[in-house]
Amino acid sequence: MKNQDLKQYNLPDEPGVYFFSTGGKITYIGKATSLKDRVKSYFSNDLMETRGPLVAKIIAEADVLHWQVTDSVLEALILESSLIKKHKPAGNTREKDDKSYWYIIFTKEAWPRVLMVRGKELIETLDPETIKYTFGPFPQATELKEALKIIRKIFPFRDKCEPESGKACFSAQIGLCPGVCSGAISVKEYGRTINHLRLFFLGKKSVLIKKLESEMKTAIKKLDFESASIYRDRIFAINHINDIAMLKAKTTGSGLRVEAYDIAHTSGKNTVGVMTVVIGGVPEKQAYRKFKIKGPGLDSNNDILNLKEILDRRFNHQEWPLPNLMVLDGGKAQLNAGLKFMTEIGVKIPIVAVVKDEHHRAREIIGDKISARNYEAEIILANSEAHRFAISYHRKERGRLL
Repeated sequence: MKNQDLKQYNLPDEPGVYFFSTGGKITYIGKATSLKDRVKSYFSNDLMETRGPLVAKIIAEADVLHWQVTDSVLEALILESSLIKKHKPAGNTREKDDKSYWYIIFTKEAWPRVLMVRGKELIETLDPETIKYTFGPFPQATELKEALKIIRKIFPFRDKCEPESGKACFSAQIGLCPGVCSGAISVKEYGRTINHLRLFFLGKKSVLIKKLESEMKTAIKKLDFESASIYRDRIFAINHINDIAMLKAKTTGSGLRVEAYDIAHTSGKNTVGVMTVVIGGVPEKQAYRKFKIKGPGLDSNNDILNLKEILDRRFNHQEWPLPNLMVLDGGKAQLNAGLKFMTEIGVKIPIVAVVKDEHHRAREIIGDKISARNYEAEIILANSEAHRFAISYHRKERGRLL
């Protein structure tokens, strides 16, 4: 599919999910705050650099585009996950292995917990017998966390507290747990909430609303006006979901993934390196990575050699999403080393370096001028996170060796 092919589609400026297909088979699924703007971004000249060769190939080969409008960004997130699970498009399932995705699980208990877990934990650690329902995969941890914040205000659930302990947990005190700890809710009532939440994660909005309306009418007939008001409020909330928290990524750079790299050592000894990730202006701590230096730069106090080793090891992980912007800690030497390395591997990604003053505070951003101007806040955040993470990792390694 080419840019001119896009003209035949009258994409709406509304949230939803889009599908690229080839030969009748869905090959890529994505969600959008604005279907019109999001799909248009796949036909930019830098698609290969920003989304990687697999997605670029899939878009080029696609012959049909479909979409489904949703009432909110949150619903688009849930729908995208269920459709990826159903269709297993090549462009989604190959971007990450199953261990890298995120999932929501409901535990198999009298008072089920609702937990966010990584695929690695789901596959290798958790006992399948303890899990009642699983929802996912969800590609981005940040988006899922923001979604859960919204969902939990509508359907308060248990995550950590001890049931019937007689003392309200912190989440119960702020309205995010229904009080399974303090005895404020019965097992039967909590089971209804869990069932409502299950329908929501299944994307069955209309079924859920009909169920809530039915339960509200039943409560009214029983003169249980407190329960009826809860159902009424949930119906209203579902129909008027506040997506502001999830829209912030749009205002701070959207699919923008910033990676920062830093090195820490003691006079050239015990050298370590790190990578931090900021997506949409928010640290994605689950994507942070540590590198124990092993190559020729070890014990040499040569930051350039060490940087090259970190970048080499990072870009050998083809399963990791490519960054839209790279941030190096240092001056022209580090910037030139980064530019040279990326040229050698044939990948075009904007690079900047953060120059520090004598107090190790950011003094200047050099390198790609457009990125430095448009994404200063993300660059400084990613760099400061890299410095903090590198120092913390180095201290642990140094303490371990003492």
